[in-house]
Amino acid sequence: MKAKDIQVGGNHYKDFKIQPIEYIQANNLSYCEANVVKYVTRWRSKNGVEDLRKAKHYIDLLIESEVKEPNLEYLRE
Repeated sequence: MKAKDIQVGGNHYKDFKIQPIEYIQANNLSYCEANVVKYVTRWRSKNGVEDLRKAKHYIDLLIESEVKEPNLEYLRE
């Protein structure tokens, strides 16, 4: 048995044709990019909209790292 065959803390990835970690590793994604994939993949089966908010946070971090003077005022609610 391989580590990818075991999921600790639930089974929210088991029904997918490809595990997020397989996609992340195959595409050499950064930490922030990997978290976007993870949270967007599992949101329906784990934490709902909270996971979408987490994914959005990591997208905002990516934007800030790419844009010299980011304007994230649209995030203020």
